[in-house]
Amino acid sequence: MLMRTDPFREMDRIVQQLSGTSGTWSKPSVMPMDAYREGDEYVIAFDLPGVSTEAIDIDVERNMLTVKAERRPVAKADSVKMELSERPLGVFSRQIMLADTLDTEHIAADYDAGVLTLRIPIAERAKPRKVSIGAGSGRKQISG
Repeated sequence: MLMRTDPFREMDRIVQQLSGTSGTWSKPSVMPMDAYREGDEYVIAFDLPGVSTEAIDIDVERNMLTVKAERRPVAKADSVKMELSERPLGVFSRQIMLADTLDTEHIAADYDAGVLTLRIPIAERAKPRKVSIGAGSGRKQISG
């Protein structure tokens, strides 16, 4: 159901993790995700801990799904001295080419416990259907 758009994207993600660089709007970091089919829906879950819902942007143009999010630093008083900062900050983005068999008009999004979950229904035209054979006509008809 998904088609990868950039074969080197995973390599970029690994390099960013090892180098400790954070994403920017011009070169965002990749967010981890899971994708699976559940019944008549395709489910995509993105890990975005510490990101507010206002900082998440979801767009669909044709069959290209784009999810962008930004994790900003927590506001600190001038008297606070940071001892350790390991949580990645910056911009995170993921682009996914969706198959034509998905109904991109009815995507549902839910954000809970730092996980953004998108549910995309399988299009009616992509669901299996029986083909019946008419008596005497020799033509096949599709019943939906």
